[in-house]
Amino acid sequence: MITVRTVDYHTAGEPFRIVDCGAQGPAVPGDTVAERCATAIGPGGSGTAPRRGALDDVRRLLVQEPRGHAGMYGGFVVPADDDGAHFGVLFWHKDGYSTACGHGTMALGAWAVDTGRVAAPDDGDAQVRIDVPSGRVTATVHRDGGRTTGVTFRNVPARVGARKVPVATTLGLAEVDIAHAGACYASVRARDLGLDVSRSSLPALVRAGREIRAALATHPATWHPDGPLLSGVYGVILHEELPDTPFGPHQRNVTVFADGQIDRSPCGSGTSTRLALLAEDGRLGPGEDLLHESVTGTMFTGRMLDGGVTEVTGTAYRTGEHSFVLDPHDALGTGFPW
Repeated sequence: MITVRTVDYHTAGEPFRIVDCGAQGPAVPGDTVAERCATAIGPGGSGTAPRRGALDDVRRLLVQEPRGHAGMYGGFVVPADDDGAHFGVLFWHKDGYSTACGHGTMALGAWAVDTGRVAAPDDGDAQVRIDVPSGRVTATVHRDGGRTTGVTFRNVPARVGARKVPVATTLGLAEVDIAHAGACYASVRARDLGLDVSRSSLPALVRAGREIRAALATHPATWHPDGPLLSGVYGVILHEELPDTPFGPHQRNVTVFADGQIDRSPCGSGTSTRLALLAEDGRLGPGEDLLHESVTGTMFTGRMLDGGVTEVTGTAYRTGEHSFVLDPHDALGTGFPW
């Protein structure tokens, strides 16, 4: 009988299932988090086509039905690269692994403080430094009256890769912007495809996102100088404009990532790329914020700092603690994808 214990959070509606590999196996070979991520994916694999093994069996157990679902997301907590960070994490979803996850970083910051892994005041802020496959990021956990009230995620620097790349879809020609912020995202205006960002449009939005991601598979602007692990389009952000707030722009988006998965939150690392694009357009000045809304109506607030560094603020809440069991006599094994 195999047992895996998790602590679950949601960040602005997007789930995050935490597995502490220091408290339970399996161990993940590698000297750095990036090396461990490459090990999890395996030789010749990709983020959406990992090799099978003990670690990936745990991922499948937790993300596939009947224990998970197609929208599940999570992370394996592993050792940090050095003493400069509190811990590391390998992010995973229904199709494999990812190099960045803003909503997961916020959930991990709340988890580290809520469990006492990182000391925090009853009133004030605590910084949780986390090594992820794309680099070192920080979750600043905001506290009031002994309660976690919000988390600010500081990402690796964002950069713009290309603007107005023409992509043909079954809904028409789209002009796509490409930017990197720990992972590569393609941004497109939903109205260019005759769509709005709403729940009723989700099937068409997902189809468009998958088509755009496939069309950009070999585009040179999706390549990252640090190599293939960070290269290739991870997510497609379909967005629309809303009336500006007194503090800056206001947009709604749906992010379609991996093989058609929908981010219920406004997408943390995706928000970082939107900030870089808006700043380049002159629409986001110093001291201004982007109010970024998800297709579910939840919100992140993002801002640009110096050197392409971005900060994204949101809320993360614990939803449960679980002890998942794999019975050796269970014919479904680790479950089935849906």
